Amino acid sequence: PDTLPGPGTGAYQLLDSLGTPGGPKALLVFGSNPAVSAPNAAHVSRRLAALDLLVVADFVPSETAVLADVVLPVTQWAEEEGTLTNLEGRVVRRRPVLAPPPGVRTDLDVLHDLAVRLGQPPERFPTAPRTVFEELRRASAGGRADYAGISWERLDAGEELYWPCPAADGDAPHPGTPRMFLDRFAHPDGRARFAPVEDRDSAEVPDAERPLLATTGRVLAHYQSGAQTRRVPELMAVAPEVFVEVHPDTAGRFGLADGALARVVSAHGAVVARVRLVESLRTDTVFVPFHFPGEGRANLMTGPALDPVSGMPEFKLAAVRVEPWSESS
Repeated sequence: PDTLPGPGTGAYQLLDSLGTPGGPKALLVFGSNPAVSAPNAAHVSRRLAALDLLVVADFVPSETAVLADVVLPVTQWAEEEGTLTNLEGRVVRRRPVLAPPPGVRTDLDVLHDLAVRLGQPPERFPTAPRTVFEELRRASAGGRADYAGISWERLDAGEELYWPCPAADGDAPHPGTPRMFLDRFAHPDGRARFAPVEDRDSAEVPDAERPLLATTGRVLAHYQSGAQTRRVPELMAVAPEVFVEVHPDTAGRFGLADGALARVVSAHGAVVARVRLVESLRTDTVFVPFHFPGEGRANLMTGPALDPVSGMPEFKLAAVRVEPWSESS
């Protein structure tokens, strides 16, 4: 434990520093697509291009993989053994259904081989999923996300186990915690803490040049950056391209026609999208989903502003103007 590094920089600060003096010169990306999903996406793409070496481990050719110097094909969920912790905190056993193609390695294999080449003893970075899970149980014991009481035997027996699940204190194993904070909060006295906050403007507010607010979000047919779902014909048939939802009155003010192309312009970049008129939308707001690549990347509009406490980027708000656009523009 004494050799573990302390807290590092936040995700956006890390991306912002790539290829700069004092910043990382190489980056290994596992199954992420920051060229589409990161805020201020055009800037982040420039920073990725500034690296001496970009390596992407993935099983689909994402937009970030296309930028990489080296792409490592790795196994996907139906080819892997191990566990998955879902957003509820439930730990689910995973078993392979398919054998991976020749030459494909697991994430653990990649990390093991890299560690050995960097001088680590081979046994320090095991490749057996169960061995790694046992280390997670030991490392998390006593922490807020305690896995110590979750064993493969219990999962294989069909138990629904949620962290925190401490090691047994007596004869009966801990049942896990399906619902957090029913009895106490994670403070020594078990009581919650309330923190007063003051309402403040977002980093960007509308003005004469950019009089509207754009918010980004999801559609049912696609997931995250769309790197996987945009390769499924049935899902693409439902949502084939990026669009911008606009109230009809707003469309009339700015000369936008339903089904026509428009350009949504912020201080950071512009998105070209198909107009959809939506009467339930606010007249001062437009909506753009963030699952699409190229000129349809919604995060071309979003900026570098971060929440001062969590470091979360301000994905959901950008001051914009919306103007008609044509293929010949």
